[in-house]
Amino acid sequence: MSRKALALFILVGLAWGIPYFFIRVALNDFQPSTIAFVRVTVGALILLPIAAKQGTLRSALKQWPWILAFAVIEMAGPWIMLPTSEQHVSSGLAGLLVATVPFVATPLTYLIGDKSVFHPKAIAGLVIGFAGIIALVGIDALSGHIDPFWVGVLLLVAVCYAVAPVIADRKLNAESSVAVIGLAMAMVSIIYVVPVSTQLPAEIAAGPAWQSWAALAVLGVVCSALAFVMFFRLIGLIGVARSSLIVYVNMAVALALGIVFLKEPITTGFVIGVPMVIVGLLLAGRKRS
Repeated sequence: MSRKALALFILVGLAWGIPYFFIRVALNDFQPSTIAFVRVTVGALILLPIAAKQGTLRSALKQWPWILAFAVIEMAGPWIMLPTSEQHVSSGLAGLLVATVPFVATPLTYLIGDKSVFHPKAIAGLVIGFAGIIALVGIDALSGHIDPFWVGVLLLVAVCYAVAPVIADRKLNAESSVAVIGLAMAMVSIIYVVPVSTQLPAEIAAGPAWQSWAALAVLGVVCSALAFVMFFRLIGLIGVARSSLIVYVNMAVALALGIVFLKEPITTGFVIGVPMVIVGLLLAGRKRS
């Protein structure tokens, strides 16, 4: 992995690890659907003017069916399914199931032509990294009553997160990432506007705390607009399968933030899991010679 790719990998991992913390802050005053709506709306308002100034919107608009497919599979669907599922299963189990994304992305990219991602060291890295995630979230995430239906929904989320980057890589890589993400977020904003239109005025009238507004701003600017543009560029550098390994970083960052800002305890699983995730990333991220 080049230095540029490594820098993007770390930055996207951080940008997609902090939403769990800021969503928790924003949930004090806003519903999940409102948070998702604000994220994509803010992202669209930032990116579309930039794309228009760059002159890349017209070309990207010609690919609107694929952009719509990407928008629904990457954002609109998972951002509804994930928070709904977490009302029925533990957050640890939800994180664990979403972390199966590389197990879907790797064979998928192999089947469509990238043979370099499927080799013994890569498989060992996936397994070690996933074992590290189990240590991070705690083995108790697998205990108690587990509803098979919602497990299936969360696995569908993982499939969506694996398939959407393939669409971006195969059908939209010739277009400006700023234009594609801006249009995708605008489409998702339109999808969400009807259900949010009735609840958002009441939430604003209730007088949200400044912390909730700040959380929404970070989610829209950093975790949506900036992170997705960087992710598109990362896919172009290292491919879909290796980019999907970011879910391992996300979980580690999210738990670290909980320890630092929410005074959550440093568990033995965290101490053991983080090195395992790093080793897994190093192995799975290597290209076969």
